[in-house]
Amino acid sequence: MGAGIEVFPAGPGALLVELSCGEHAEAFHAELLRRRALGELPAVREIVPGARTVLLDGIADRTPDGCARLARELASWRIPALRRDTGETVEIPVVYDGPDLADVAAAWGVTVAEVPRIHAGTEFRVAFCGFAPGFGYLTGLPERLHLPRRATPRTRVPAGALALAGAYTGVYPRPSPGGWQLIGRMPEPGELWNPAREPAALLSPGARVRFVAAEVRS
Repeated sequence: MGAGIEVFPAGPGALLVELSCGEHAEAFHAELLRRRALGELPAVREIVPGARTVLLDGIADRTPDGCARLARELASWRIPALRRDTGETVEIPVVYDGPDLADVAAAWGVTVAEVPRIHAGTEFRVAFCGFAPGFGYLTGLPERLHLPRRATPRTRVPAGALALAGAYTGVYPRPSPGGWQLIGRMPEPGELWNPAREPAALLSPGARVRFVAAEVRS
């Protein structure tokens, strides 16, 4: 991957890299982390991925010339294809009993019982985080299983709700409005975000995620 990389100034000591698609953004973020670990990247305080962007903030050489040199270097990179079999794996227990389960099954053309099997059998990867502290946007479902948001959003989605929208899977870390398709719930949603823990977020960009079907406790 070499084309489709554009780099723009984003303030003193910051650059915003725009990629052609989400998968390229994930691959670019993974390559940044790899090169930083090997000492092949100039010192940068923060690397923050987005849906199709990656922000580099706190560049050590924050002079205009230093940032311009780094921008030219980044724009010239040839990025290897994203490897989804690398990185730590986080297992998240879920009960597949969401209110949109039947609608998702119909959209996928499968039975309700097959939705948990398909979803739990998929290995996901945290592309980026946002929306709320601890909320990760997970990719991994094939395109044929991508779903639109609900036509009418819910005014309140409970903490721990497992949801689908577009190319993403996510788990709501706290109650909030939301328009994603709800297919299950995490028994202990507090594990997603715990300010008393280091790190506070259970999910971080680049982590691999597997959902494990859990039984309903009586």
